Amino acid sequence: MLTQTSATRNRFSFNARYFLPTIPNSQPMYITIATLILAAAGFVWGKLRADIVALIALLILTVSGILTTQEALSGFSNPIVIMMVWLFVVGGAIFNTGLAKMLGTRLSRLGGGNPLRLFLVVVLATGLIGGFVSNTGTVALMLPIVVSMAAVSGASAARFLMPIAFASSIGGMLTLIGTPPNLVIAEIWEEYGGEPLTMFTFLPTGLICLIAGTILLIPLSSWLTGRNSSNAGSRSSKSRSLTEIVNEYNLNSDLWQVDVPQTSPIAGLSLGALSLRAVYGLDVLELRIEDGSALIKNVTQEAPTANSVIDAGAVLLVRGPESNVRQFADDYGLKFHDNEHGIRKNLHFYDIGLAEIVLLPDSAILKETIADLDFRKRFNVNILGVSRGGNYIINNLGSVEVRKGDVLLVQGTWKAIGEVSRDTKNWVVLGQPESYASEVTLDYKAPIAAAIMLCMIAALVFSTIPAVTIVLTAAVAMILTGCFRNVGEAYKNINWESIVLIGAMMPMSFALEKTGVSEMVSNSLVNLLGGIGPHWLMAGIYFTTSILTLFISNTATAVLMAPIAVQSAVAYGVSPLPMLFAVTFGASLCFMSPFSTPPNALVMPAGQYSFTDYLKVGAPLQIILGIIMILTIPIFFSF
Repeated sequence: MLTQTSATRNRFSFNARYFLPTIPNSQPMYITIATLILAAAGFVWGKLRADIVALIALLILTVSGILTTQEALSGFSNPIVIMMVWLFVVGGAIFNTGLAKMLGTRLSRLGGGNPLRLFLVVVLATGLIGGFVSNTGTVALMLPIVVSMAAVSGASAARFLMPIAFASSIGGMLTLIGTPPNLVIAEIWEEYGGEPLTMFTFLPTGLICLIAGTILLIPLSSWLTGRNSSNAGSRSSKSRSLTEIVNEYNLNSDLWQVDVPQTSPIAGLSLGALSLRAVYGLDVLELRIEDGSALIKNVTQEAPTANSVIDAGAVLLVRGPESNVRQFADDYGLKFHDNEHGIRKNLHFYDIGLAEIVLLPDSAILKETIADLDFRKRFNVNILGVSRGGNYIINNLGSVEVRKGDVLLVQGTWKAIGEVSRDTKNWVVLGQPESYASEVTLDYKAPIAAAIMLCMIAALVFSTIPAVTIVLTAAVAMILTGCFRNVGEAYKNINWESIVLIGAMMPMSFALEKTGVSEMVSNSLVNLLGGIGPHWLMAGIYFTTSILTLFISNTATAVLMAPIAVQSAVAYGVSPLPMLFAVTFGASLCFMSPFSTPPNALVMPAGQYSFTDYLKVGAPLQIILGIIMILTIPIFFSF
C-alpha cells in the first residue's frame, strides 16, 4: 500500500490553491445545462438518430456563443475520433478476409456449446486485451469476431456486443496504460511527490473490478437477448447466400480441380481450341491463377469463355463425369486432384459471382434456346443452370428452350452481373449483386490480415508512436495488401453515425468547463460529503466523476476532477491516492450512455441498441461497480 508523508501533504496544501474555483457566468451555465437536458431527453426519446441529437446540441452551444467554431469542430479532429474511423477499416478487413469467422469459430469451440461458458470466454478475453490495448481498439478488433462467432454458434450478437464494450473499459483498469485516465492520475500523483505508479499498480483493484463486472453482466445482458435476431431472420428470408444457391443447383457435384503444369501442351491455348464439351463432355466453370507465398497470396479469377487463354500454373474447375476428367488430364499431362485426397472442389467467388434472373411473362427471349441467347457474347456471363418448376437443369443446356417462369443462373464478373441487372424489360435479377460481392470473403488474404492485426496490437502495447498513427498505418496496409477489393469497399465499413455521435459530443467538455458547470457540481458534492468521513468523500468524488463522464470524455473528466480530488484530500488530511483512484475508476466505468465512451458508441448500430438499452444494462452495472470499488480501493490504497 502507498502512504503519504507529512512533507508530501504540505506540498499538496501548497498546490491546492492553484485549483480554487471561479464564479461562473449564470446565463451561459443555464444554457449549457438546458442543452444537456434536451440532449438526454432526445437520446431517451429515440425518435431522432443519436448522431442528429448530438449535432443539434452542438449547434445550440455554438449559435449561443458558448462554443467558438473551432471548439465546436474540435471533436472531429480529435485523435480518438480519427482513430475510430480507421479502426472501422481495420475491423472491416478482419471481417472481409474471413479472419473474423476463423477466430469466431475458435471462440465458439472454447465455449463448447455452453452459452454461459461462451459468454465468459468472450467477456474475459475482451477485458484482458483491454488491459494492454485501448478500449476503442479492443472493441474494434473484437466486434467482427464476435459477430462471426454469434453467426457460427447461432447466438444473438446483441447479447455479446454491449458486454464487450463494457468489458474493454473495465479491462483498461488492469494496467497503467489501459486507459488515459490512469495516466492522468499517475502524472498528478507524481507531480505532488507521490511514488511513481508502476505498470501493474492497478492490477489488484482492476482484477476485482473485472471479475465483479463479468458476474454482474451475466444476468444483466439477458435484457439484450434476441435484440437483432428478427432482423437477421428477415434478411435471410429475402435473399439466399451464394453457398445456398450453389447447393440448390448442385453445382459442386462432379466438380473437379485440374492444375496446368508448365510442361502441359495446353498452356497458352484458348478454351475454345480444346472443344472440351464436344470431345470430353466437360464444362469449365472457373479459371483461376494463384501466385505469391502463403502469407501474401494473390488470386485472379476469370469466368471461362471460348477466348479465355489457359496459362501455365492455372487451375481449372471442370464439371463432368470423373472418367472423362481423368481422360482429359491424361491426354494433356494435367494434374488431377482426386476427391479421396480430401481436397475441396468448390466454386469460389472472389472476382466472379453468381446471380439468378427471373424471366418476365412478356420477355423477348422466351422460346429461344440457351445457345441462341449467347449471353456470353452479349453480357460476358455464362448460363450455368435453369430452374423450372422446382427442377434444376445443369446439363446439355445449349439445347434447352427458355420458357415462361424459368429462372436462369448466370456466372460472370460482379461488374458484368451488375450490367445484366440493368435490363428490367425482360428479366429481374434476384438479390443485389453488389451486396453479394461485399459478403464474399477474401479468405486467401486472411494470413496477411492476421499479421497486420498482430503487428498493430504489438505496436499499441510497446511502441511510443501515437496510437492514431499506428492504427492509420494498419488500415492503409490492409488496403494496399488487397484485403479489400477496392478503396471504396474499405470506406463502406466506416460507421459514420458513431463517428458523428462521438465527434459532436466531445466539445461538450468545453462548454461545461467554460461555464463553470463541472466545477460547481464537483465542489458542491465534495463540500456536502467531505465532513462525513473519507469514505463518503471518496464516494462523492467517484460518483461526481461518473456523472460528469456521461457528458464529457473520461480523459477530460479525469483532468478536471483529479486536482479537485487532491485539494479535497489535503484539506481533509488524508492521502490523495485513493481519491485519485476514485477519479480514474469513476471516469472509466461509465456504461449508462452510448456516447459516454467510444466503445459504447461503436457497438450501438451493430447491436441495434436504443438509448434505454444502455440504461437498463449499464446503469445497474455502473452503480453496483461504483459501490464495490469505493469499498475496495481503500483496502489497497489507504487513506
